[in-house]
Amino acid sequence: MTEQPTFAAPDSSLPLPDPGERVPTLSWPIVGIFALALAVFTGAGVAAVNHVVPAAATIAASSVAIFMMFTVLHDASHYSISSHRWVNAAFGRVAMLFVSPLISFSAFAFIHIEHHRNTNDDDADPDHFVSAATYWQLPFRFPIMDVPYIGCLLRNITRRPRSEIAETLFLMSATVIAITVAAFSGHLWMFAVVYLIPSRVAMFVLAWWFDWLPHHDLDATPRDNRYRTTRNRMGSEWILTPLLLSQNYHLVHHLHPSIPFYRYVATWRRNEDAYLERGAAIGTVFGQQLDPQEYREWKRLNGKTFPLLPIRRIHTTDTGTRTTHPLAVSGVEQLTYNSVRVTFAVPDSLREEFRFHSGQHITIHHRIDGQQVRRNYSICTPATSGVLAIGIRKVDGGTFSTYAVENLRVGDVLDVEPPAGTFGAPRESVTSDDHVAVAAGSGITPILSLAATTLETNPHSRFTLFYGNRSAESTMFATELYELSTRYPQRLRVFHIRSNQPDHPAALRGRINTPLITTLLDADVTSIGTWYLCGPTDLITSVRSDLVAEGVPSQHVHVELFGGATREAQAGDEIRSTVSITLSGADHQLTSTRGSSVLEAALANKINVPYSCLGGACGTCRAKVTSGSVSMDQNLALSDCEVEQGFVLTCQSHPTTDAVAVDYDSRPA
Repeated sequence: MTEQPTFAAPDSSLPLPDPGERVPTLSWPIVGIFALALAVFTGAGVAAVNHVVPAAATIAASSVAIFMMFTVLHDASHYSISSHRWVNAAFGRVAMLFVSPLISFSAFAFIHIEHHRNTNDDDADPDHFVSAATYWQLPFRFPIMDVPYIGCLLRNITRRPRSEIAETLFLMSATVIAITVAAFSGHLWMFAVVYLIPSRVAMFVLAWWFDWLPHHDLDATPRDNRYRTTRNRMGSEWILTPLLLSQNYHLVHHLHPSIPFYRYVATWRRNEDAYLERGAAIGTVFGQQLDPQEYREWKRLNGKTFPLLPIRRIHTTDTGTRTTHPLAVSGVEQLTYNSVRVTFAVPDSLREEFRFHSGQHITIHHRIDGQQVRRNYSICTPATSGVLAIGIRKVDGGTFSTYAVENLRVGDVLDVEPPAGTFGAPRESVTSDDHVAVAAGSGITPILSLAATTLETNPHSRFTLFYGNRSAESTMFATELYELSTRYPQRLRVFHIRSNQPDHPAALRGRINTPLITTLLDADVTSIGTWYLCGPTDLITSVRSDLVAEGVPSQHVHVELFGGATREAQAGDEIRSTVSITLSGADHQLTSTRGSSVLEAALANKINVPYSCLGGACGTCRAKVTSGSVSMDQNLALSDCEVEQGFVLTCQSHPTTDAVAVDYDSRPA
């Protein structure tokens, strides 16, 4: 694969939208919650002391009161209760006694702000204790959420004011004394029913609802992308918003931490389009994670049921919108003067998602000099190795390839989509053990993976490679190919064809073409079970046409291109057509000129349709024409049977009727 054009994507670097909210002189909703929580807690305690209600009722009521008190504490820590700081401190100190009397209010405020500064950043984020925990650990970690907060305070103890530490020590001591006195006076059970047990129940719910639900499975830090450090949880807001005290809009809180909790919803509605434009993380009430485009469709599909119960789930396909994951670069190896091998460290939690087949590629998203770029690169390692690595050759004017060769270093982090593509041949389609590959330049990258995997997994296989380069100095993976030839001397043949090396053997000098391949192969081309062609468009399309003309079945020839076919302007390109697109269960309608491909029209209208090579070779952009007609410039991926069923490659397809409809969700029969 090589560098492809960049299309519009969510831009997290855009300025933060104005929330339209300010800190009030006094937040009356907070005053109301504070008074209600205090009344409930006091009433539950009095009822328990007088044995008016059973212990379970007291525990439930006190838990609810402490849960409500956390919102008072939370807003106080962000100075959202009042524009007067002393008012926030007063409410915060009282609320802290209910939530966890083990640290002072000022210490809690400091630690909680550390969470905002370092969200999802491993040990630097105290809340990561819960949000990054494995599922079996959650029931044990939820009720002790204050433990990592104490640990954070200890790590920063030399930085904190002495008065803050003294107040924390006093509160800890007072808590121990209170428990001891209750135990020796015979009132420990009553103390446990009124406070000790409810405080742990409330902590469990708080850690679950305010921490794990918004943050789990999100890896971005505020430095990476502040719109994806946490999420909004949408749907059934008639119950979810009051139940979570607006923390289902937790993303709004992280973006605008100083606004009061009861204004989160208004802020979201004021700026919804702006947040979505920036790639906001969204989850539904049932836990489905949606990108901004999917969220819009989910919201439209649920229509009237959206406020009550969003029962219609967005259907995503394996070729639809793909999620990126931040992967650290674990190795950058110089292959030639203008190419490198880049290896990624894949965490155990993503091993399955990044498991690949030989011949597949990954898509990298990265921001360079303020420009968001998206590039596809083939995987060069065997599918059996468990190592994810790609080969990158510097392209003249190539934004990412230049950056990778000149500036990429071990430890850098890139956003990477899981492996995709179908360049490799399915095992059941291979008709003989003989495989031949033709590669030029960096086209060796997927071929190296295919050859190594085939030779390792099929002991009867034979592999022949025709590899074209200008010279030995420009040959990528020369060492790896030599080692592979040494390991399989009877089963692997490599012909290095060089166009600009005078001392190279005359029979292997020049450019690759079909006559040279057939001469060196010394075998009937139709006897070869599988052909792999990867390189510049002109070379690969020419060799493919020659092979098919010689009688090689087209389904035996697998193609990967460096770029798409060049299309000259044609009469009628300026005529406009209506294009209807079905993707992930949602329908889109747009207008485009016939000179633009269906894929180009979709991307220009910010419809996140699947695509990869843009050259008609990978098949990722396949869709079925359900009405109207298109003309397809080039097809190197679809079988005759698929074409007969109405499938097209949308990157190569141009409308030829006033209206055309394509369905990305359809699958061949």
